[in-house]
Amino acid sequence: MQEQHHRPDLAVQRVRHPLKFRLLQVKQVRALTPHLIRVTFTGDDLHDFVSASFDDHMKVFFPEPGADKPTLPQAGPDGPVFPEGKRPTARDFTPRRFDRDAGELDIEFAMHDAGPAATWAAQAKVGQYLGIGGPRGSLVIPTGFDWHLLIGDDTALPAIARRLEELPPGTRAAAVIEVADPSARIEFTTQAELHLVWCYRSEIDTQGGTRGAALLQAVRDTWLPENGEGYVWAAGEAATMRAVRQHLCGERGVHKTRIRAASYWKQGAVAVHETLDD
Repeated sequence: MQEQHHRPDLAVQRVRHPLKFRLLQVKQVRALTPHLIRVTFTGDDLHDFVSASFDDHMKVFFPEPGADKPTLPQAGPDGPVFPEGKRPTARDFTPRRFDRDAGELDIEFAMHDAGPAATWAAQAKVGQYLGIGGPRGSLVIPTGFDWHLLIGDDTALPAIARRLEELPPGTRAAAVIEVADPSARIEFTTQAELHLVWCYRSEIDTQGGTRGAALLQAVRDTWLPENGEGYVWAAGEAATMRAVRQHLCGERGVHKTRIRAASYWKQGAVAVHETLDD
């Protein structure tokens, strides 16, 4: 792969946002697949909401059992300040779609485990409340790269779908995605020239540490252009994403400044969200 040419128009920018906490109300609930539920929220608190990048993440706060609304923290000088003894259950999510004029925010819930988020989404009804905090910042990746490679599992579908929607017409893009089975596939709306690869956990033994094997093999089999400036974005299970990043940087010549790999969850752990780098 060619050396980096440091084109100014391809500089990745970090943008900070004021930390705010917002109370939202469910406007619509829609099952996109048996494995993915989209919930549309509304509320006056959205008037100054900002999400500048497709992989932004925000904290979603869930009501405690028996409560109508979640307990939201206050924004302090060093971060969130929670009421004594009332730290609510929270998870990280991608803002899938924000329509300022309509005052709507979509969040999509992957129903791949029995955690608090999936449990809430499975019973979500119009009129219920959730809270959100952030995004505190955005990593703005230019759309003008010569090619884009997007890699992920079920938890990355909202970010991948949002990115494909914003890529300009004629952009070369490939997406390699692992989901449970063919029923978990979604349709993407994009003007990019998209090469799409789906792989399924149902076709492999997920015991004994083989989870993610299909995705990693699909990445290994994916052709990367030798010319032009490209960018790789990858998100999903921690160990799988580390292996994907190691393969692309160590064996395929992707420069570490041209890949963003993130752990959206970790096998055997809860509430994990981190960027993977050297």
